[in-house]
Amino acid sequence: MNQNITLSAEKALIEQARRQAEAKNTTLDAEFRHWLEQYVQSPHASNEFEALMEQLNYAKAGNSFSRDEMNER
Repeated sequence: MNQNITLSAEKALIEQARRQAEAKNTTLDAEFRHWLEQYVQSPHASNEFEALMEQLNYAKAGNSFSRDEMNER
């Protein structure tokens, strides 16, 4: 079930956003719904980032590598 909300912004900004959405073959309403979904998921993204950083904690930041080490595959 959808629920309507009211937002306010500068008229020129809204018009620019509508043109941008139209150029992407979508609507401002659809773009907002997409943004809202991303916004709600963002806490999960930070948790995933922290988990990745934990997995990579063996890497020592600031170390220098030789040319051979950088080209090693």
